Amino acid sequence: MPEFDAHTRIAVIGGGKMGAALVGGMIASSQNPASALCADNIVVVNPGQERRTMLSEKYGVACVEDVSYLSEADVVFLAVKPQILPSVLDDVAKSVLGGQIIKQDSPLFISIAAGVSIADIKSRLPEGARVVRVMPNMPLQVMEGASGVAGDGKNEADVSLVNELFSCFGASSIVAEGDLDAVTAVSGSGPAYVCALIEAMRDGGVQEGLSREVSEQLAIQTVFGTAAYIKESGIPVHEVLESICSPGGTTIAGLAAMEEKGFTESVIAGERACANRSRELGAS
Repeated sequence: MPEFDAHTRIAVIGGGKMGAALVGGMIASSQNPASALCADNIVVVNPGQERRTMLSEKYGVACVEDVSYLSEADVVFLAVKPQILPSVLDDVAKSVLGGQIIKQDSPLFISIAAGVSIADIKSRLPEGARVVRVMPNMPLQVMEGASGVAGDGKNEADVSLVNELFSCFGASSIVAEGDLDAVTAVSGSGPAYVCALIEAMRDGGVQEGLSREVSEQLAIQTVFGTAAYIKESGIPVHEVLESICSPGGTTIAGLAAMEEKGFTESVIAGERACANRSRELGAS
């Protein structure tokens, strides 16, 4: 099992938003085990020169165009879209690992690609590859991510280590791999639902006479403040909800109107569709 320390060599394949968020989080976090890492530990693999230049200037990390660095890596993050992950894995196996059986001290592969199973990832890597899957979300970029971490039941130590790392970037939980589609539905895609809610709250405020700017500011702060209160107080969500809803008051009237339009059912239907799409990506 690798340890995250000053000597750990990390390769991040994919310098997009999530790849950059991982890089920034590992460098900025003061929490163990990420606190042991710095820019010198990390190399980013990305095909675009403009993106490589930006990442190098912003984070001080080395950036390369291809996967040749992986032969030196202890940990390899697979931070690319599910559709291109197979070709990336083929390049890794062909160009770096050469199809040989991986030894006990082989790199640990950490995939954040939605829907692509550990078995599928391993099928494109040499025998013995160690793989952990993670479903993070966009707030990882501001160290407030929500992540689900899963292994295949054969690498509990690796899973524990990865969970500790992602806990440095927000909240992280170990789940069964079969539950990662549900994690995708709740938290992976959840920020989009929250944005849609904020927009709806903003537009409702505008219809009631507020300016767009003021209404959006109030909506954003309300969502942020409510989540922070629930998290920091430790009070169960349903109890917070009940405490806000005075009998016969304004809040209960608003919620009743939302439920009449199918608020809860719509959210659940959206999550179901998201989870199903994640499963479809995994099957394709």
